[in-house]
Amino acid sequence: MIILSYLAAGALALALILLSKSHRAMNAFSILHTLAFLAIGFYALLTITVPAFETGNKYFYVDHLSIYEVLIAALLFFLASVYASGYVESLMQAQELHRNNLKIFYMAFSLLLTTATLAFFSDNLALFWIFAELTTVFSAVLVAILSAKENIDAAIKYIFIASGAMLFSFIGLIFLYTLSGEILGSGTLNWTVLMENSVLLSPKMLTASFVFLFIGFAAKSGIFPFHTWLPDAHSKAPSAVSAILSGVLLNIGIYGILRMYAIVRQTEAEAIVSQFLIGFGLLTVTVAVLNMLLQKNLKMLIAFSSVEHMGILLLGIGVGTPFALFWTLFYVLAHSLTKASLFFSAGILHRQYESNLIQDIKDIFSLQPIAGWGFVIGSFAIIGMPPFPIFSAKFFILLEAFEFSKSLVFAVLLLLVIASAAFARVLIGAFTRSSKEAGPEGIETPLLPYTVRNGMKFPIISIIIVILALGVFFPEPLENLLNEIVYELGYL
Repeated sequence: MIILSYLAAGALALALILLSKSHRAMNAFSILHTLAFLAIGFYALLTITVPAFETGNKYFYVDHLSIYEVLIAALLFFLASVYASGYVESLMQAQELHRNNLKIFYMAFSLLLTTATLAFFSDNLALFWIFAELTTVFSAVLVAILSAKENIDAAIKYIFIASGAMLFSFIGLIFLYTLSGEILGSGTLNWTVLMENSVLLSPKMLTASFVFLFIGFAAKSGIFPFHTWLPDAHSKAPSAVSAILSGVLLNIGIYGILRMYAIVRQTEAEAIVSQFLIGFGLLTVTVAVLNMLLQKNLKMLIAFSSVEHMGILLLGIGVGTPFALFWTLFYVLAHSLTKASLFFSAGILHRQYESNLIQDIKDIFSLQPIAGWGFVIGSFAIIGMPPFPIFSAKFFILLEAFEFSKSLVFAVLLLLVIASAAFARVLIGAFTRSSKEAGPEGIETPLLPYTVRNGMKFPIISIIIVILALGVFFPEPLENLLNEIVYELGYL
């Protein structure tokens, strides 16, 4: 019934957007769509007994992890929809988005939310693979929607790398299906069946299958060396879309890796796969941090920061203890919210300066105080400064990793210091410049502030309040939810 409710809400929202004639109506239906998904998610969490199969078959499975991911996705889509009410209008006024493409934008936005939700609820790996591929298509449309050649190039690169890598995942599915067939008599790709029979699976074949599946899921999450699409797509996309790409789409790949590792963890293959994940996590953080230090483009800096944090999530999964998993799950929420606030703030800055170059930012606190403080607070939060939630998540993941490898922790800490320096360089340099610029004849003329609509301010302020609250107070319902996920994944 839950899945049917999501499908009905998604179909209704899509139909209403298709029939709408104005931007205000399309945006309103988009917001209602996200609110409906939030309501259904909370209803499922609070009223039904989970885990449970849905719609009378074995293809969709509702457990605490899937509901958790869907609630994060719906919340981010809601904030992005509210932000888009003013942001998209400004894109059209600047002729960066053609009015004829407005309906395509909101339809792709709606379809992306629905397919991402169905991906999280898919019990069958093949079905998850299909929905993950569909999210690539719809998100690529949102990247390419702007009237710029570089956006089309970024979207094509995204599809080529992400979908190309997912072909390797398809090979992994074939291996896994064959392996399960040898044990069970008939092949299966259902998470739940594989979890129940994981101890019977051949560790060597399971490791091979995991490696192939990892390639596709890692590309989806921007893990090194499959990350090269991410900085271009995230920096070129409209900021409302960039927030979704970083806060929701990357989680799909991490979700797939986490589900597969939960199966591997029950077998003798755990040790080698754990080292495999930690190795790629460390490489990902290293490459991302070094690129961050060289960035001159604000959105590219934020995008490479997303790569960095995906690497840390991979480290948390690879450590493989219940405590590490608990804080990795919390990290997913903290990163999604914080990164959205940074992209929302960057969108206002782009409208103010008509540029994403850090050197063009001048006296932002006089011109755009909301975006300025949003970016400053978001920067402190994303690098893991206390009392923000990423600090506690990083601290406890690294504390658990210390038992695994002391040298690993020291290496990560060094990289985190460098990442902090990259953001400090931006905050010290760009945010202290004068708001005056030289005119065509060398006469200094003050910049006029861009008028920010209230809809663009609300998501930034809301996220700042939430991450500050999560940094100083851990809600008991959230703690219980994360503990349930740890238990259902077989860690306790």
